[in-house]
Amino acid sequence: MTDPRGPRFAAAVTTLVMVAVLLTGSGWLALAQAAVFALTAASPRLGPYGLVYRTLLAPRLGKPAELEPLAPVRFAQAVGFVFAAVATLGYLLGSPLTGAIAAAFALAAAFLNAAFGLCLGCELFLAYRRLTGRPLAARVPAS
Repeated sequence: MTDPRGPRFAAAVTTLVMVAVLLTGSGWLALAQAAVFALTAASPRLGPYGLVYRTLLAPRLGKPAELEPLAPVRFAQAVGFVFAAVATLGYLLGSPLTGAIAAAFALAAAFLNAAFGLCLGCELFLAYRRLTGRPLAARVPAS
Protein backbone atom coordinates (compact mmCIF):
# COMPACT_ATOMS: atom_id res chain seq x y z
CA MET A 1 0.00 0.00 0.00
CA THR A 2 1.18 3.49 -0.75
CA ASP A 3 0.31 7.11 -0.08
CA PRO A 4 -1.69 8.22 -3.15
CA ARG A 5 -0.10 11.67 -2.97
CA GLY A 6 3.25 10.14 -4.02
CA PRO A 7 2.08 8.99 -7.45
CA ARG A 8 0.30 12.32 -7.95
CA PHE A 9 3.55 14.15 -7.19
CA ALA A 10 5.36 11.85 -9.63
CA ALA A 11 2.69 12.60 -12.23
CA ALA A 12 3.26 16.33 -11.74
CA VAL A 13 6.99 15.94 -12.33
CA THR A 14 6.29 13.68 -15.31
CA THR A 15 3.95 16.34 -16.70
CA LEU A 16 6.77 18.88 -16.60
CA VAL A 17 9.22 16.44 -18.20
CA MET A 18 6.81 15.54 -21.00
CA VAL A 19 6.10 19.22 -21.69
CA ALA A 20 9.86 19.71 -22.01
CA VAL A 21 10.06 16.69 -24.34
CA LEU A 22 7.35 18.15 -26.57
CA LEU A 23 8.88 21.63 -26.56
CA THR A 24 12.41 20.45 -27.34
CA GLY A 25 11.75 17.29 -29.33
CA SER A 26 14.44 15.63 -27.23
CA GLY A 27 14.53 11.87 -27.60
CA TRP A 28 17.18 11.75 -24.89
CA LEU A 29 14.87 13.41 -22.38
CA ALA A 30 12.10 11.02 -23.41
CA LEU A 31 14.57 8.17 -22.84
CA ALA A 32 15.32 9.48 -19.34
CA GLN A 33 11.59 9.55 -18.57
CA ALA A 34 11.21 6.04 -20.01
CA ALA A 35 13.95 4.89 -17.64
CA VAL A 36 12.11 6.48 -14.70
CA PHE A 37 8.90 4.70 -15.74
CA ALA A 38 10.74 1.36 -16.10
CA LEU A 39 12.43 1.64 -12.72
CA THR A 40 9.23 2.67 -10.97
CA ALA A 41 7.23 -0.10 -12.66
CA ALA A 42 9.81 -2.64 -11.53
CA SER A 43 9.97 -1.32 -7.97
CA PRO A 44 7.84 1.69 -6.99
CA ARG A 45 9.92 2.21 -3.85
CA LEU A 46 13.00 2.87 -6.02
CA GLY A 47 11.36 5.33 -8.40
CA PRO A 48 13.26 8.64 -8.23
CA TYR A 49 10.18 10.88 -8.08
CA GLY A 50 8.74 8.74 -5.29
CA LEU A 51 12.01 8.96 -3.40
CA VAL A 52 11.90 12.75 -3.62
CA TYR A 53 8.29 12.73 -2.43
CA ARG A 54 8.96 10.42 0.53
CA THR A 55 12.15 12.21 1.54
CA LEU A 56 11.23 15.87 1.12
CA LEU A 57 7.45 16.24 1.02
CA ALA A 58 5.75 13.40 2.92
CA PRO A 59 7.35 14.23 6.29
CA ARG A 60 5.90 17.75 6.05
CA LEU A 61 2.40 16.64 5.03
CA GLY A 62 1.48 14.19 7.74
CA LYS A 63 -0.20 10.83 7.30
CA PRO A 64 -2.52 10.30 4.33
CA ALA A 65 -6.22 9.70 4.94
CA GLU A 66 -6.15 6.60 2.74
CA LEU A 67 -3.72 4.26 1.04
CA GLU A 68 -3.84 2.65 -2.39
CA PRO A 69 -2.44 -0.67 -3.57
CA LEU A 70 0.83 -0.68 -5.50
CA ALA A 71 -0.26 -3.04 -8.30
CA PRO A 72 -2.32 -0.43 -10.23
CA VAL A 73 0.50 2.11 -9.84
CA ARG A 74 3.03 -0.38 -11.21
CA PHE A 75 0.78 -1.15 -14.16
CA ALA A 76 0.31 2.56 -14.88
CA GLN A 77 4.08 3.07 -14.82
CA ALA A 78 4.49 0.20 -17.29
CA VAL A 79 1.95 1.82 -19.62
CA GLY A 80 3.80 5.13 -19.25
CA PHE A 81 7.02 3.33 -20.13
CA VAL A 82 5.51 2.08 -23.40
CA PHE A 83 4.46 5.59 -24.43
CA ALA A 84 7.80 7.12 -23.40
CA ALA A 85 9.69 4.36 -25.22
CA VAL A 86 7.70 4.98 -28.40
CA ALA A 87 8.35 8.72 -28.03
CA THR A 88 12.06 8.01 -27.58
CA LEU A 89 12.22 5.83 -30.66
CA GLY A 90 10.22 8.31 -32.68
CA TYR A 91 12.48 11.22 -31.86
CA LEU A 92 15.78 9.34 -32.04
CA LEU A 93 14.99 7.42 -35.22
CA GLY A 94 13.82 10.42 -37.23
CA SER A 95 10.05 10.28 -36.84
CA PRO A 96 9.30 13.34 -34.72
CA LEU A 97 5.56 13.11 -35.39
CA THR A 98 5.47 9.62 -33.84
CA GLY A 99 7.55 10.91 -30.93
CA ALA A 100 5.29 13.89 -30.41
CA ILE A 101 2.09 11.83 -30.51
CA ALA A 102 3.39 9.30 -27.99
CA ALA A 103 4.75 12.07 -25.76
CA ALA A 104 1.41 13.88 -25.95
CA PHE A 105 -0.45 10.76 -24.79
CA ALA A 106 1.98 10.35 -21.87
CA LEU A 107 1.59 14.04 -21.06
CA ALA A 108 -2.22 13.84 -21.10
CA ALA A 109 -2.26 10.84 -18.76
CA ALA A 110 0.27 12.40 -16.38
CA PHE A 111 -1.60 15.70 -16.33
CA LEU A 112 -4.93 14.02 -15.55
CA ASN A 113 -3.35 12.25 -12.60
CA ALA A 114 -1.48 15.29 -11.33
CA ALA A 115 -4.34 17.77 -11.67
CA PHE A 116 -7.40 15.64 -10.96
CA GLY A 117 -6.16 12.42 -9.34
CA LEU A 118 -7.39 10.41 -12.33
CA CYS A 119 -4.82 7.71 -13.02
CA LEU A 120 -5.79 6.23 -16.38
CA GLY A 121 -3.40 3.30 -16.10
CA CYS A 122 -4.66 2.51 -12.60
CA GLU A 123 -8.25 2.61 -13.82
CA LEU A 124 -7.39 0.27 -16.72
CA PHE A 125 -5.80 -2.15 -14.27
CA LEU A 126 -8.79 -2.07 -11.95
CA ALA A 127 -11.22 -2.53 -14.87
CA TYR A 128 -9.22 -5.55 -16.04
CA ARG A 129 -9.32 -7.03 -12.55
CA ARG A 130 -13.09 -6.54 -12.36
CA LEU A 131 -13.61 -8.09 -15.81
CA THR A 132 -11.56 -11.14 -14.86
CA GLY A 133 -13.44 -11.60 -11.59
CA ARG A 134 -10.52 -10.56 -9.37
CA PRO A 135 -11.54 -7.14 -8.06
CA LEU A 136 -9.04 -5.16 -6.06
CA ALA A 137 -9.91 -2.41 -3.60
CA ALA A 138 -8.80 0.88 -5.10
CA ARG A 139 -8.11 2.53 -1.75
CA VAL A 140 -8.31 1.70 1.94
CA PRO A 141 -8.33 3.92 5.03
CA ALA A 142 -4.87 4.57 6.44
CA SER A 143 -4.32 3.20 9.90
